[in-house]
Amino acid sequence: MTQIIKKIQVSKDFKYKSLKTCVVKIWSICVLTFLLFFWGQGGLFAHPMPSSMVILNIHEKNISGEIQLPLNELQSAIGMGVNDHSAHLVERLGDSLRIYLLNHIRPRTFDGKLWKVELGEMNVIETKSKLSGDYKELIVKFSMTPPQSYDLRNFYFDYDVILHQVASHKILISIKQDWQQGIIAEDSTFQEVGIIELDIPTGTIKPFQMSLQQGSIWKGFKSMVLLGTKHIAEGTDHLLFILVLLLPIPLLVSSKKWASHSSVHESLIHILKVVTAFTIGHSITLLFGALGWVFLPSKLIEVLIGVSILVSAIHAIKPIFPNKETYIALGFGLIHGLAFANTLENLKLDTAKMIFSIFGFNIGIEMMQIFVIIAVIPWLIILSRTSFYSNFRVLGAILAGISSIGWIIERLAEKPNLVTSLVEKATKYHLFILAFLILISLLSYFYHGIKLKNQKM
Repeated sequence: MTQIIKKIQVSKDFKYKSLKTCVVKIWSICVLTFLLFFWGQGGLFAHPMPSSMVILNIHEKNISGEIQLPLNELQSAIGMGVNDHSAHLVERLGDSLRIYLLNHIRPRTFDGKLWKVELGEMNVIETKSKLSGDYKELIVKFSMTPPQSYDLRNFYFDYDVILHQVASHKILISIKQDWQQGIIAEDSTFQEVGIIELDIPTGTIKPFQMSLQQGSIWKGFKSMVLLGTKHIAEGTDHLLFILVLLLPIPLLVSSKKWASHSSVHESLIHILKVVTAFTIGHSITLLFGALGWVFLPSKLIEVLIGVSILVSAIHAIKPIFPNKETYIALGFGLIHGLAFANTLENLKLDTAKMIFSIFGFNIGIEMMQIFVIIAVIPWLIILSRTSFYSNFRVLGAILAGISSIGWIIERLAEKPNLVTSLVEKATKYHLFILAFLILISLLSYFYHGIKLKNQKM
């Protein structure tokens, strides 16, 4: 009986140990599988294969755009070593690539009529991505034109570049410009409209249906007002010109030097004349330039803008055209207007939309310009009533002059330099600079007042 009990106990211990061992093994396998799975997923998510991008600009009569094709994915689709041997790719295989692309970009109307597709410039660039790793892309400019009298805002975009061979590939479609929707090409953000990918249940690639909202003139106009304000807010050179030109405005000339200050009323009238002249000048060339009636190379325009700041800075130190600031503002305003016009000309709008755009853009420019002047000029006028203004004016003019020389060199050499890099960094602290100006103006004014009071006593 004792032996039987012992055998039963041994049997129970063996079963318990076997069960324990089995559970441990199963648990170990589960943990290992879990770790392997998520390690693999981590690798997958750390370096997913890059997608293609199709970026569209909606115009009045056609759609232009840019295709961004990752070369590693393109090589998987067509071979030809386009990724492994990407040097001089366009020169070597440009014709073959164009034929391939035209066979796989087939926009058509809802009733099946094909659009006309034209390919433009192609080039290879290096793309750096934390998500996908570094890779090379083929950038292709293209345009699509619908049959006459057909709506270009509603069509089938039958596109399967790369995707016809690489089933896991995705094609992201975005809108960069659509004036009626208030989407402007100058903006850095795109509006994503959809993704073309393999339809897994059917194993087919379905044409993407583009159905863009009609939008309105009001949306386009409003976007241009915002673009005008943004252009001035980010256009340090335009603002610096007008502010430096206004630096000596509160002062009077005596013996070819800046001397005593004028009355507040006289200063405000003079400021109004200068700002109005600048507005008239840039409005004229903005209109003529945007409509294509006047043209100057953009490089020359940007250099001349730098020159305008330099001339204003010299005048702020020593009067070279006293009481003629209004004419200088008008003349250089013509140059600045051509720079504004380049922004609108790139939108490629029809005449009616261009006129609305010019009007809205100009309103935006004036709104931001007036805002900056209201924020700055009162403190300059207050400071001009003190003995500190002379040093402040000269220091401000010297800094503006150095900045202008930096911009001129940058635009001639077509690459940034130390001065322009420092100016760009400084503009990020514009609110602190304004606060510093206000503080200096108030302290100088009160100190000057106390000093005068003590002198009288």
